[in-house]
This record gives sequence, structure tokens and C-alpha cells, in this order.
Amino acid sequence: MNIVIIEDEPLTARDLESCIRAAEPAAKIVAVLGSAAEATAFFRENALPDLIFSDIQLGDGLSFSIFAAFEQSVPVIFCTAYDAYALDAFKAAGIDYILKPFSARNIAAALAKYQRLTGKTATPGSAAATLMDMAALFGPHASRRSILVYHKEKIVPVNVGDIAFFYLKADAVLLVTFAKQAYTVHKTLEEIEKIVGSDFYRANRQCLVNREAIRDVSQDAGRRLLVNLLVPCEEKVTVGRAKASHFLEWLAGH
Repeated sequence: MNIVIIEDEPLTARDLESCIRAAEPAAKIVAVLGSAAEATAFFRENALPDLIFSDIQLGDGLSFSIFAAFEQSVPVIFCTAYDAYALDAFKAAGIDYILKPFSARNIAAALAKYQRLTGKTATPGSAAATLMDMAALFGPHASRRSILVYHKEKIVPVNVGDIAFFYLKADAVLLVTFAKQAYTVHKTLEEIEKIVGSDFYRANRQCLVNREAIRDVSQDAGRRLLVNLLVPCEEKVTVGRAKASHFLEWLAGH
């Protein structure tokens, strides 16, 4: 199996290569490429590999631009610190989407998936195989997805199902879990809405709440809805009159 790695951080590239070799000793690492420009030039002059491991955000742009130039589909396993590109990965023949920091187990599982798809269920990079694998990120089990947060100089994945609400405070977005842990998220509320799905509701400009975090709802004198949460929030969570009916329909699961 010929494999190409696209990764602009040398230490991460070495770790990835070690994980691949440990999981698949017979694999041949054809090249380790550090930029979109380098990768594009390499694929222009060399035969396509069987499989590509690729970061998404490279120093000179997104790696999707590389794969758009391919005349034939090559399966790609994306390894990235960002969880907002899954749909784009689907379009780029992605068969797996691994969030950094990855582990040897993650890489071995991804290689096993590649072997399963190519050997039993689908042609590498085919639409059917890609759809089956990437749909898990957006289907009934979407709550298993994670949001990456930054804590004590580390990147920590937080399961979406463990999050009570997000709120905007002094131009920073904070995530609060049901365990009352708070983290800073390097995304806008608009970006987060696209990730977390319909189990969360944008109550107002400042707050995005999980349905499971709502204790009850009352109404104030101005006919706004006051949302009482199971987890304390620094600010009152209110829903304006114009959105009240829509919010209640969402709360009822309609």
C-alpha cells in the first residue's frame, strides 16, 4: 500500500508516520509533503498513491484545493485540529476524519476502515463508501461529535452531548458543560450552530442552548420567554417575543 502524508508540522508528520508503520508495517510512505503547493507539484509529476493522510489547514491554504485537481478519486483520511470541515471532507473523497491530537488507535482504526472499504464494501473514494462513513458525522448519532476547546495550552475535545450551552462574553465564546466546566471556544456562535445541529437553539445573540439543559420556561412582563437552565449561566437567557412560538415548537421537538 502506497501512502502519502500531507502535514505542515514536521513533528506531527513524524508521529503520524510512526503510527501508520506500527499499524501497517507493509505500508510504504511514498512522500511527506508540507504544503498545498508542494503536494500539488508532487501529484502533477508522480503516480497517485493508494491512500492519502492529510491535514486540512496548511500554511498556504486548505488541502481541498489539492484534491480538486485530481482526475481520479483517491481515498483521503483527514487528520486535523478543526472539526468544521466534515462536509468539505466528504466532497473530497474523505473516508475518515480524525481530530488531533490523534492516537495510534485512531490511525489503526482508520487504516482498518480503508481495508474494509477497498476489500469488501466499496471502491476507494467512491460516493457510496464516502457517504456511509461521513454520514455518521451528521446523522442520528451526531451528538457523539466533539467541539475542540483550548485549556492550559492543550486542545481538548468536548463531546457535544456533554455541553449545556454556549454564550458570548466580551467578544469571546464560552462553552459550559453539564458538569459546570467552562472553556473558551475559538469559533463564532454562527460556526458552532452549524456543528451542533438541531438539539441546540440560538435563544438570542449571546446564547446557544442545549434542549436537554432547559429546566423550564416562564414569561416576563414584556412577554419575553425566560429560559431557566439546569446549569447556572452568568446572564439571563431570554427569547424575544418574535421567536417565542418558534422556540416553543423546537422545545417540544416539532
